[in-house]
Amino acid sequence: MQTTLEKTLAAELNSLRETGQYKQANVLQAPQGPRTRMDGRDVICLSSNNYLGLANHPKVVAAGQDGTRKFGLGTASVRFICGTMTCHLELERKICEFLGCEASTTFISCWDANVGVIPTLASTAEDAIFSDALNHASIIDAIRLSKAQRFIYKHRDLNELESMLKSANARNRVIITDGVFSMEGDVGDLPQLKDLANRYDAALIVDESHATGVLGAHGRGTAEHFGVLGENTIQISTLGKALGGACGGYVAGSRIVCDYLVQRARPQLFSNALPPSVCYGSIAAIDILMTEGATLLEKLRANVRHFRAGIATLGLKTIEGITPIVPVIVGETATAIAMQKALLEKGVFVSGFGFPVVPRGEARLRCQISAAHSRDDLDQALAALGAVAERFPEARGAHH
Repeated sequence: MQTTLEKTLAAELNSLRETGQYKQANVLQAPQGPRTRMDGRDVICLSSNNYLGLANHPKVVAAGQDGTRKFGLGTASVRFICGTMTCHLELERKICEFLGCEASTTFISCWDANVGVIPTLASTAEDAIFSDALNHASIIDAIRLSKAQRFIYKHRDLNELESMLKSANARNRVIITDGVFSMEGDVGDLPQLKDLANRYDAALIVDESHATGVLGAHGRGTAEHFGVLGENTIQISTLGKALGGACGGYVAGSRIVCDYLVQRARPQLFSNALPPSVCYGSIAAIDILMTEGATLLEKLRANVRHFRAGIATLGLKTIEGITPIVPVIVGETATAIAMQKALLEKGVFVSGFGFPVVPRGEARLRCQISAAHSRDDLDQALAALGAVAERFPEARGAHH
């Protein structure tokens, strides 16, 4: 006999199916790459955070295998009990070397890093968190776990943020923003945010997950792109996107902040440490970025320019930007999902996103470009997008 809970869930699932919003998991039968094998067919992948093409790089794979040989599969424990291995310390030193920061500490995922940092640094009702309305879901959930006062300002509306900073009566103040916003592909205004943080005695936290290995002269992210690396800025980022693509997150900043997180951040105190394979694979990925970064970043940026120009030529609606996240706005969720399926039939995998991930009426195909894509990959994908858009005229009527 079904419980009321199961009946409620079944009804909601049926509703998703009937309205064309039910998400199917596509199955990969090969490593992640610019071209891969999905659901039994070869596809061009335009839906991966593998921005530098390092997820299946021979040096990264070999380093991961080396980590497993040296240290086994994992720690079988949390770090403060018996779970810190030398590979964790090596990785944290490498992150500091890469970013030029004083200290760093790692988490099993970037989600855990956000959930570790925000409630830990702003833990009481005397504290205040100021967050962009379009910040990542992990930031939203992390804020919900905090007892601090919450101020959510409209996306990139720094006048509203300043009025909130003026009116808030708080002990610790934390401003948090995505560096690159994951659904829009636009960039946080870090110079202005940094100025406001300095004027109102706030710590600035930047989630660089979609900016690490993407922006900045050396791929260090939004902070490097704008030249605001430095004091009173806490960087959170991931090892699961440009830096190898496996899993893991980190926090980088001052020694005081990182030491406090090691003592108090619950996701690190109560979750297993990173697998050794990820530690070594991520070190290898950072080394590649530090030695071959100029070439990789130049290729990535050329690919992004080419693809964005192609979208404009097709007359499709997007959000202007410089990042590899290129959203094609198509209107309704069902349209985005139907177009995703049609593109897959043409050998191009792009993810469709709708409400509640993005606002109603702003469903989109989120195209993501990699340094590993060839010009031919991108041209084939653009041709497929153009052909599918002809079948869905409502997509061209979408407004953002």
